Amino acid sequence: MKRQSVVTDIRKMIFTEVARVAYESEHVASDLEKIPYLITPDEIPRYRESIYRERQIASERVRLAMGLSLRPANKPVNITAGISRSTIAEKYYEPPLMQVIPSACDKCPENDYVVTDQCRGCVARSCVKSCPKDAVSIIGGRSVIDSSKCVKCGKCRQACPYGAIAHRTRPCAEACGVRAISTDEYGRAQINNSTCVACGQCMSACPFGAIADKSQIFQLIQAIKQGDEVVAAVAPAIIGQFGDNVTPGKLKSGLLALGFKEVYEVASGAGVGCIAEAHHYVNDVRTGKLPFLFTSCCPAWAVLVKKQFPDLAGEVSRELTPMVATARSVKRERPDARVVFIGPCAAKKLEASRKDVRSYVDFVITFEELAGMFAAKNIDLEKSEELPVTFGATGAGRGYACAGGVSVAIEKCINAYYPGTEVKIRHAEGLSECRKFLTLAKAGKMDGYMIEGMGCPGGCVAGVGTIIAPETAKASVERYVNESAAAVPPKDLENLAEKLTEME
Repeated sequence: MKRQSVVTDIRKMIFTEVARVAYESEHVASDLEKIPYLITPDEIPRYRESIYRERQIASERVRLAMGLSLRPANKPVNITAGISRSTIAEKYYEPPLMQVIPSACDKCPENDYVVTDQCRGCVARSCVKSCPKDAVSIIGGRSVIDSSKCVKCGKCRQACPYGAIAHRTRPCAEACGVRAISTDEYGRAQINNSTCVACGQCMSACPFGAIADKSQIFQLIQAIKQGDEVVAAVAPAIIGQFGDNVTPGKLKSGLLALGFKEVYEVASGAGVGCIAEAHHYVNDVRTGKLPFLFTSCCPAWAVLVKKQFPDLAGEVSRELTPMVATARSVKRERPDARVVFIGPCAAKKLEASRKDVRSYVDFVITFEELAGMFAAKNIDLEKSEELPVTFGATGAGRGYACAGGVSVAIEKCINAYYPGTEVKIRHAEGLSECRKFLTLAKAGKMDGYMIEGMGCPGGCVAGVGTIIAPETAKASVERYVNESAAAVPPKDLENLAEKLTEME
């Protein structure tokens, strides 16, 4: 779950300084080299034992923010090595998207049990009695665990009446629902990219900020500066992200001040998608042509199915995701426009890099990265002008931002278009739960269901690119859904869905 912390503060500082260089600098390479010294400006380390280590880590963050890969740890390479590949106005994300910064990793233990100061050396000796391997003994009046004998069963922890035994795990590995985190030969975390689905939960979980993703903000700003027709497509989870007083009109004002030419609501594309999936469910699943239907809007969920349950990949909906439907709609209206998806999701960055998507979605940035751009331009959204907006999305499309919102939207459409049709829906939050549902589906226990999978617990409002608490974001989105002029899109919008699908 997304938490605001000093780590997120540092990330914002990096994005802000990189954006500032992109907007203002005439000497890009030298100004990028200065950023670590802006983050750690004096001789007193703030977060690590050494300012040199802090600057080393900041340097790697600058590279990732430029869309570059990390430098090798055993070779002398400048921060700006290969910068010519990133000082451009067009750059797709190159995997791996999520990377462990070696100098930042604290080599957390994967799985062990330790006795804390809470131990009182009690007479009961429950910890000793509970251990099946005689790994716990009393030395000097307190419990001691012999790690050479311990089998990590946790029985001593369960038995202690004071909760004096702690179970230490690696936070990033604990957060990874696809078990893509392991340990390298130096004890540092490493990501198995053949398993990783780029959800970013490991990045949010790491308390040392040792995992970071790549960004396109520098290239986006270059496109804006050279006069391209750059337009913003904002995900429905953006509501409330920049404060309760930041209305869609003020947000639009701020985006135009950054250099965007127009702003579109991705919830409109979600409306197109939920119509298509409503028809798909009724015509294919309810008739028995398909055993079940998986939603497709969450790329982490869709990639999980394809990587770990390939025999079920055919059941993932082929309908356009909200991002792609919106981008195609914009390209029909403005063929020369460059579409920027602004959302809460890291996995969308890789979705946009697919060959069948990259012609429509030119850039993907997160709310966190957008906040850095606003800071670089000194834009205060709360004080921005209230511009008129013509957003016309329905409550169904806007509800996609919250877990369960996709299936609810599709159910509403089915009830409106096919009254009396039985709808069987389940939704999974977080990749661990998603894997459980997929296992059940494979075993034939989900026949007749529409299954919504969300890689982030809580849905898009809890994505790793968000900047407020998921509970607060959910409340803001729900208010926006209730304020929508219409609950579901009109059925005749399916004609637009067909036209957008035909755009290849």
